[in-house]
Amino acid sequence: MFRSIVRLQSQFGNILSPNKVCPRSPHFRFALKYSTAITERKRFYQDVSISQGEGGLYEINLDRKKLKTPGGKLFTVPNEVLAIAVATEWDAQRDTLKFYTMHLTTLCNTALDNPTQRNKEQMINAALKFLETDTVCYRVDEPHGLVELQKNEWDPVLHWIENRYNVTIGSSSSILGPEIPEATKDTFRQHLNSYNFWSLTGLEFVITQLKSVVLSMGMIDRHLSVEQAVLLSRLEEEYQIQHWGNVEWAHDYDMYELRARTAAGALFVHLSSEGSTVKRKLLQDRQG
Repeated sequence: MFRSIVRLQSQFGNILSPNKVCPRSPHFRFALKYSTAITERKRFYQDVSISQGEGGLYEINLDRKKLKTPGGKLFTVPNEVLAIAVATEWDAQRDTLKFYTMHLTTLCNTALDNPTQRNKEQMINAALKFLETDTVCYRVDEPHGLVELQKNEWDPVLHWIENRYNVTIGSSSSILGPEIPEATKDTFRQHLNSYNFWSLTGLEFVITQLKSVVLSMGMIDRHLSVEQAVLLSRLEEEYQIQHWGNVEWAHDYDMYELRARTAAGALFVHLSSEGSTVKRKLLQDRQG
């Protein structure tokens, strides 16, 4: 059942590994707290399977017992591939369930229960707020090395998204940041409105990880890999580390943590999008 995940991992990284560490996103702190009262518990099941229920939705079964959301709803996902990915998260847990590593399960719970009771318009407005404070739009005046690094690494991505969506974003070293034209916001609002509620849940999660709409869209549109997007989001920190050094294990911990969350969010966006080319390709591979 879980062979498709190997193909998913080849593109998005090993995001389903139980060795990934706890997310710290402020925006999703409530959702994570809401998803479970404890961060770990003893594994209480032997087998994990999926089944198709009413309306063509897929369910997750733990020893033939249907999984429920924290809000008490039946845990259902819109397609088989996402169900397989979630089931693999549960199957990958060992003696102890580490809920904080189960990013896809948490995102599904959030989409199903919608604990903050927001609609698509509110989610889109929240995402656009990040555009006004986008990581790649805020530049420094010094030191010269970091100024050049930001220009060389961020400008190409900024130019790409401006050309891709025919918008103007710009950058600024002012504490106020660049002034984003209303036409740009309207273009992105229209684009984001084409996503379904589930995909928006994943996209907003990615944006909060990278603190950047530009990098998030670059990754979702496959212009950037997960590794590239994460590195670009940490550009200033990486520059400081190169010059002043770091505690190696702490740096690696943070890097892998951010990669795991970002990859999970990107995977969730693609698998919950009805027209996802990833979904179609994986289903074709399974049939072949």
